[in-house]
Amino acid sequence: MKKYLIFGCLIFTIACQAATPAPVESVTPIPATQTPPPPATPTQTFTPAPTLTSTPVPMYFSEEYSTDMSAWSSFQTGGKLSPTLEIVDDRLRIDLFSPNTWYYAIHNSHEYQDVFVSAKYSGTPSGSAGLICRYSENGWFEYNINSDGSYSVLLGQWIGEGIATYTPIINSTVEYITPGMDYEIGLTCQGTVLLLHVNGKMYRKIDVARYELTSGKVGISAASFEEAPAILMFDWFKVNQPE
Repeated sequence: MKKYLIFGCLIFTIACQAATPAPVESVTPIPATQTPPPPATPTQTFTPAPTLTSTPVPMYFSEEYSTDMSAWSSFQTGGKLSPTLEIVDDRLRIDLFSPNTWYYAIHNSHEYQDVFVSAKYSGTPSGSAGLICRYSENGWFEYNINSDGSYSVLLGQWIGEGIATYTPIINSTVEYITPGMDYEIGLTCQGTVLLLHVNGKMYRKIDVARYELTSGKVGISAASFEEAPAILMFDWFKVNQPE
């Protein structure tokens, strides 16, 4: 069962629905604050679509964004309007027109147990950008840097057909991250730990053994908060072996 849409020229509008007649409690990514978010709020859904066949990609690679994006697929949660995506001067531009919109792009070529993913991005003063590792039907880890100078790590899990919950693992601040949207972000997923990086510096180690995610795909995330529109520009995305 695939839980994503084709990342290409088309972006699909997501319809909110419940998995059963009873309400489903879940956690949606929210603007980060100094206080951990509440345990659960409703999330949006998406309709799966087939994945395009892409040219073989090496296990470890650098994506500098050309016209060939067939290895990527995507989904949107939240927001009334669909984002638009385009390649501008070899950069990936994501426009989020509605408040509280979350966009995810997953690279489908390989699955990884231990991996280091990184990206360089910039954007408007409001929103967030992040990285994903160990994405599968069992869940995924998501590391975001937010425009208010905070950062967060979330566990995403599917609980039904197209329905996910988001559990906050970390929501905090650090001296290396200040308000703004111009960073090089990195995430190491290795064994039972996550290592968080910003601008080439590893600043936090998190034990995630209890979540029992051992492998999966990698990707990026982008979000708008209450202030919209938001624009995110990704210069590159890299996948490497952990150091």
